[in-house]
Amino acid sequence: MTSRSEIRFVLNGQDITLDQVAADETLLDFLRIDRRLTGTKEGCAEGDCGACTVLVGRLQAGALHYEPVNACIRLLASVDACHVVTIEHLSGPGGQLHPVQQAMVDHHASQCGFCTPGIVMSLYALWMENPAPLEIEIETALQGNLCRCTGYEPILRAAQAASDLGSPTGDALNRERNHMTGRLKALCDGRRVDVRKGTSRAILPASVDDLAEVLLAHPEATIVAGATDVGLWVTKFLQEISPVVFLNHLEGLRRIEVGPDGIKIGAGVSYTDSRAVLTAGYPHLAAFWDRIAGWQIRAMGTVGGNLANGSPIGDTPPVLIALGASLTLRKGADRRRLPVEDFFIDYGKQDLAPGEFLESIHVPQSKKGTRHAAYKISKRRDEDISAVCAAFNLTVEDGTITAARIAFGGMAATPKRAAHAEAALIGQPWDEATLMQAAACLDDDFSPLTDWRASAAYRLQVSKNLFRRFWLEQQGTGQPVRLSA
Repeated sequence: MTSRSEIRFVLNGQDITLDQVAADETLLDFLRIDRRLTGTKEGCAEGDCGACTVLVGRLQAGALHYEPVNACIRLLASVDACHVVTIEHLSGPGGQLHPVQQAMVDHHASQCGFCTPGIVMSLYALWMENPAPLEIEIETALQGNLCRCTGYEPILRAAQAASDLGSPTGDALNRERNHMTGRLKALCDGRRVDVRKGTSRAILPASVDDLAEVLLAHPEATIVAGATDVGLWVTKFLQEISPVVFLNHLEGLRRIEVGPDGIKIGAGVSYTDSRAVLTAGYPHLAAFWDRIAGWQIRAMGTVGGNLANGSPIGDTPPVLIALGASLTLRKGADRRRLPVEDFFIDYGKQDLAPGEFLESIHVPQSKKGTRHAAYKISKRRDEDISAVCAAFNLTVEDGTITAARIAFGGMAATPKRAAHAEAALIGQPWDEATLMQAAACLDDDFSPLTDWRASAAYRLQVSKNLFRRFWLEQQGTGQPVRLSA
């Protein structure tokens, strides 16, 4: 396999070539320290506040697509063959303020200004995709941006007003889209990238087959997809992660296939890109999916990475376990298929051999008579880690529960099915009493821990309460059951 020892990308309008890149170097540090583009701020250094938001454009199936990302946890090597856009690149006609910037000024949407560049970049990404957004769409776009001194109402008004000041069709990124597409295609040379800085090493395989070969040669490597977790190993724990093998650029892992037997999602598919196909098959996931972190993390993070990470409080494992999903694991040319629930062995331990990687996730089609729900309990409604995650999948035929799959996160050392509760449901009438009797069986299924997110008693109680919520939501009102604000 031929390789090159440099990464190449476009920063705003400038071609960048770097032959010295550490595996743990962040995009934010490169922008601020090396290029003095200080409009991109460091606030939390963990992808939570959004002050570091930039746009990253990448070719997907030959088309150029931009998405907002957190530069503080985006590793620099991963932007090979990308277009990075910072706040400094925005401008309106004649060098005036960009419409989004001018709207922020007009509506007094900034005070101290520290978070403002990140907010502008998120609203810019929204404006490009949806120039006339609803308020709920604006709120969703801003989930990953925190402002500590301004009320959000002026920011919402600015987002609604931006299109009155200019159209996305005249924006520089759209005017130059064909030209930029050509520049990025020229950077995609089909070679493996192997770049070093001192003893640190980053590898970008040329293909999925090349990824398998690289991992056989380097089974000790840290595999990085979206870096939404590994980025914190770097910024918060100062952890050594070299050598790193990146996979977010691999088209072969970013494919989604829908067939008669279900949905196949490549391990490199982001939360954002997986949403449409999953919610089409399982509409109950729409509200749940929008509560996974914020827009920037959903654009960077991958479903495969969330599974491979093995966290007991990951958002997607309980959902996929309840749906009966399975994984394809690959080592070299060998593949094996494993139910998601069997992948998690113990805390921090998954059924993954050295040199083996998660290649794809298979989600079966929904069957007639099934009733679904997915719930996330967290301290903060938006952009927060789960205290408890729950997913229900019950089959009801002629008023009797004939099958049940119920999975929880945050209740044990691994994401886990509620086996006793499931057994209490099967063969019983579909009614509230049956569900509450099954809820009582959670005492036999789980012995949760107490931590700063929730006490053990709270976790058990809220999990039981979700059985009642599930029942109430299934009564045909079409409305979720939740406390009003």
